[in-house]
Amino acid sequence: MELLSRRDPHLREVVWFAACCRALTLLLQASLPALFNLLIPDHAADAFCPPRLSEPGLWDLLLEWLLGGLSRWDAEHFLFIAERGYLYEHNCAFFPLYPLSVRAVAEGALWPLQPLLRLRSRLLLSAVLLNSLFSVLAAAALYKLGCVVLQCRRAAFLAAVLFSISPANVFMAAAYSESMFAFLAFSAMWQLEKGQSWLSGLLFSLASGVRANGLINAGFLLYSRGKCFALQLQVGSGSLRKLPLLWKQLLSVASSAVLMCAGIFLPFALFQYYAYVRFCGPGSGPEQTVPRPLLQLALDKGYRLAALNGVKPPWCSQRFPVVYSHIQDAYWNVGFLRYFELRQIPNFLLALPVTLLGSWAAWTYVVADPRHCLTLGLERRKTEEEGKPRAGFCCPAVFVYMVHATVLLVFGFFCMHVQVLTRFLGSSSPILYWFSAHLLQEYEPLLWSEGTDNQTAAPRPEKSRLGKSPVSCGKGTSENPVVRLLMNCRLITPLSRCVLGFFLSYWLLGLILHCNFLPWT
Repeated sequence: MELLSRRDPHLREVVWFAACCRALTLLLQASLPALFNLLIPDHAADAFCPPRLSEPGLWDLLLEWLLGGLSRWDAEHFLFIAERGYLYEHNCAFFPLYPLSVRAVAEGALWPLQPLLRLRSRLLLSAVLLNSLFSVLAAAALYKLGCVVLQCRRAAFLAAVLFSISPANVFMAAAYSESMFAFLAFSAMWQLEKGQSWLSGLLFSLASGVRANGLINAGFLLYSRGKCFALQLQVGSGSLRKLPLLWKQLLSVASSAVLMCAGIFLPFALFQYYAYVRFCGPGSGPEQTVPRPLLQLALDKGYRLAALNGVKPPWCSQRFPVVYSHIQDAYWNVGFLRYFELRQIPNFLLALPVTLLGSWAAWTYVVADPRHCLTLGLERRKTEEEGKPRAGFCCPAVFVYMVHATVLLVFGFFCMHVQVLTRFLGSSSPILYWFSAHLLQEYEPLLWSEGTDNQTAAPRPEKSRLGKSPVSCGKGTSENPVVRLLMNCRLITPLSRCVLGFFLSYWLLGLILHCNFLPWT
């Protein structure tokens, strides 16, 4: 398998480090919350928490004690959907591919554990195992993507290692869909960069069955097709004889782009249709099939069941009955500027680091090459004609990823619950990791001499800024740069301390707060 090729020591180190970080995360989530429970009891959150309908056994209690911290908040929705399907209307905010995968592993690979563990416990164990696998594979896919896009193995290596200690780490471990989405999205981007458009389209389509923001990934396919066509127009003379050929190429590009984008939108459309049939179709109500405790929960919390008593939800009569947008509006008050309230200032502070980092990344990229940004990267450059494009974060190939990350950042800041920005960007875009790696490589002297055992380095020349140094993208060594910086934390620059501090503090705080049912990102 190319993704796990043994010929690349950097890839081996990425996989090994990601696996170690995942194991450490699982260990810490079992110990830190238990320790802090002695000081701070679990927060009584007004979150979805369905009753358990079967008595837990000894092994169930043990598993809950070890991994129960990973079933908080939205994880309850995914585990409930995997166990009982889309019983409540607001469950439809969570897309089906991840809970289906969790159920498949619980009923398949974990079936021998059925005598020891009830279904809910096997689902939790399945989710933890799947997310551990997906997060490791996502780190490997991010490394491969970085090698192709950045044309700088050292930067790709550092970015993939940073992904392993992502500030959204707790959501990569908990029963959330972030790890699966990151793996599918990064793999799709990598295949697209390799020219495997149809495989990329398939992976993007699967990603849109995991999270709604997967629909935005259609922009990568559209841009790839449009850029190829625009560059072809700039080759040779525009004689009239070539017009029929150009029209033929345009039709080919347009048709393939439409088909692949339709494939990306298909899972979303099918899921909305399923929700419409389930909640808007004719029926006498599910009272006879739904256990009484779950019916009582719906009455107590105001949850809407499927066509209860023949009364249809109001969104069913809309011209475009999309349950997802209805849930975001009615249940969570998601919309433009709706979160801009004084009482939400703490949540804006939580999102401040990733907002500053994303904004700084966009500014750095635009300042490095304004003309490339103004022409949308569609102008053929001399470096491309010579076959020697600039390497590193500010290289031309990063443009579409920068646009994608900026769109997510702006939309998330103004239209979403802003505290989710960290995991929203951390699982959807490589920019957070590429730019952090860029900052460390450009401004951290300990990494200027990477590949040597010295702890000091000669001052870096000015021409090395923005990745223009001949030594900035050397083959380097497979020594883990993050471990090296942490081992020499007293010698690193304040900027490096801020970057690593952001990653590590959000990693640890997320484990402590999220696993104790306290609000987090």
